[in-house]
This record gives sequence, C-alpha cells and structure tokens, in this order.
Amino acid sequence: MFYWAKGNKLLQTLYPNWIWSVRSKEKKIYLSFDDGPHPEITPWVLDELHRFNAKASFFCIGKNVAQYPQIYQRILTEGHTTGNHTMQHLNGWKTNTAVYFNDILEAGKFIDSKLFRPPYGKLTRFQGKALREAGYEIIMWSLLSADFDTRLNPSDCWELVRKNYRSGSIIVFHDSEKARPRMTYCLTRFLEEATGAGYTFEALNMGSLVRNS
Repeated sequence: MFYWAKGNKLLQTLYPNWIWSVRSKEKKIYLSFDDGPHPEITPWVLDELHRFNAKASFFCIGKNVAQYPQIYQRILTEGHTTGNHTMQHLNGWKTNTAVYFNDILEAGKFIDSKLFRPPYGKLTRFQGKALREAGYEIIMWSLLSADFDTRLNPSDCWELVRKNYRSGSIIVFHDSEKARPRMTYCLTRFLEEATGAGYTFEALNMGSLVRNS
C-alpha cells in the first residue's frame, strides 16, 4: 500500500487548482473525515468535536448518507460542513469517466455540497477539469493521518499528525470501522494538544478556500 501522508509538492504543482491547504495568518486547522457517516463512529467524532468546540468537514459516501440520514443531518445541525465522496467510493483511475460522474451526481442527491474529495485521492486530470467546470472544488490534503493503514499502531498515527500539523493544514481522518482504533486514539490527543497550543478548528467552505497556500 502506497500513499502520500504529507502534501506532495510535485502533485501540488501539477494540480494547482485543487485545494491542498488553506492560507491563514491565524492558528487554524481544518479537520476532515472521509467515508462516513457511520452509525457509531461518526456520533463519537461529533461528541469529541463538540467537547473542544471544534468544527470539521465530513466527506461522505452517498450510500452511507442514504442509510443514515439522521447522522448526516446531525453533522449539519452542529455546524460542520459536508462534501461529496462519490456514491459508492469509486476509484477515479479505475472507473470509466461517465460512470464516475454519474456516481457523483447520484451522491449529490443526498449531499448538498460542491466540495469534492476523490476516494483514495485518485482522480484523472480530465475528471478534475470537468468537476471544476461543473462548479466543484476539489479538496485534497496537506496531511493524511494514515488511520486507515492497518499495518500501523495507533501511536504511529498520532506521531505522524503531532509532528506535521501547522496553521492552514487540511488533515484527513476516517470515520470508518477500518480506521476506528487509530482514529479514536489520535483524534482526542490531537484536539487536546492543538487546542492547548492555541489552535482553533474550522470547517472548510467555499469562502475559505485559497489556492497555492
């Protein structure tokens, strides 16, 4: 399994119109959660965020929103933002473009957002261009917690995040069963440390996004 945990400068240069971080003069961090909502894990995440007065962005899979609409509504009610993560969690590199777009449109019936994050971070140049022309902002990341990686111990994920976050970071966690042991270990520690260091946690929205930060 190969992935870029920290923002890749070459990819940022190749795809400057995709969002990799947020320019900010203040100590702000942008947490995001992929693959939910989950009936147990997402409510736990929301409780932890509430404890620290933190806002975040949830990139939801459409089929999960259809199955758990009450949890999706709670995300919105509590002041967080949501984004489209396709209906079936499709890999853009391995999916016919027409099929891929139809899947995004299907998810859009349940997720009212023009923020989009490609599952696995895999999107072709053509798909990305077409999405932007359709009004979507493509949200990548500056730091991937790697909580989905079952080869890692929870403490490994915590050290990765602890050593690499900074103001303007877009950080990815997963509210999924696979990521649960690492995400739950890391998230609370991160919220405690960063809040104590004077950081606030903000949700991504169309107005907060500045490229090439």
